[in-house]
Amino acid sequence: MLRMSHSALLIFLLLITSVNLFAADRPSEKKATTLVEMEQIVAKAAQRVSKWDGPTSGPVGRRGVNVAVVCEDLRNGGVLGVARGLDEAAKVLGWRIKTLDAHGTVNGRNKALDSALDMKPDGVILLGSDAHTLEHRLSHFKKEGIPVVGWHIGPIAGKLSSGSVAMNVSTDPLKVAQVTAMKAIVESKAHAGVVIFTDSTFEIAMSKANAMAQIIRECQKCTLLEIRRVPISQSAQLMPKITRDLMARYGSRWTHALAINDIYFDYAAPEFTKTGRDIHLFSAGDGSPAAFMRIQAGTFQYGTVAEPLNLQGWQLMDELNRALSAQSVSGYITPVHLVTPENIAYDGGKWMKFDPDNGYQKIYRRIWKR
Repeated sequence: MLRMSHSALLIFLLLITSVNLFAADRPSEKKATTLVEMEQIVAKAAQRVSKWDGPTSGPVGRRGVNVAVVCEDLRNGGVLGVARGLDEAAKVLGWRIKTLDAHGTVNGRNKALDSALDMKPDGVILLGSDAHTLEHRLSHFKKEGIPVVGWHIGPIAGKLSSGSVAMNVSTDPLKVAQVTAMKAIVESKAHAGVVIFTDSTFEIAMSKANAMAQIIRECQKCTLLEIRRVPISQSAQLMPKITRDLMARYGSRWTHALAINDIYFDYAAPEFTKTGRDIHLFSAGDGSPAAFMRIQAGTFQYGTVAEPLNLQGWQLMDELNRALSAQSVSGYITPVHLVTPENIAYDGGKWMKFDPDNGYQKIYRRIWKR
């Protein structure tokens, strides 16, 4: 039998104690969200929006302001909806807007930003383009002292601490993605066979797709069949064939489709109609009129995490007004809102959009003294 000296025994005991201490200090692995917890999160996201939780004070609206609005692609319903909100708020403020459409291309973005710089505007609003990719060109505005705010220009919502854009007006894209995936799991009773559609051109799109994929992977009886990358600007041309190919490949295993934007489903739904397949669709943005029509009719799409596009147009003008007044942006991030067949009649649903019944226009008018 081996004998241990007193000193060796002491060292051994100290080692065992230290190991136990370090083990206690290690954080436990994050537990996957349970189905009951997902049901609660989804139910909260689907509640009516009757109270304003954004800013209630700020600088008086400036006068005689010229704004260049650079749009990624006005064929995108989200971009178009925000642009309309900008026009509405501009009329209240008395500001002049020049809208530039990039048509979803690299050359279009470069041309639009060059045109905006040549205008020498008081401020710039960037809608839907990836600010990180465009930082070199956006830095020219910063050098000229021209403030820039944006909508859906990256994966981080709210006030930005780096780069040339001061504020990214958006719902938190990761929370949007998580709620979308959870809705599919809840609806399928945790047995969904999922294909995710995204656009690798945009960092925000890939962040949302990866967040949805993570939630699906954590569901033990769900199956993530594929993440399919399809450029939004080419969805009309590509989605019909892609949809047919996916149906042929996965057959009855494919039960649910998730997407970073409703536009993919505009061109997938007709293919489901032709084949009689009942694939359930859920979108992580932006709540297009076509999506509202599908949800209202109960044809394929049963949910979209919609952005309050008109409200966000007003917010962009308020954030730019703060920047022009040498004040910090508000940093306000709109809460996640899930539109379903059960709540579509409220908060602007009868006009085929998500427009909260919380009096936001009156609040901003009061702030601007208009």
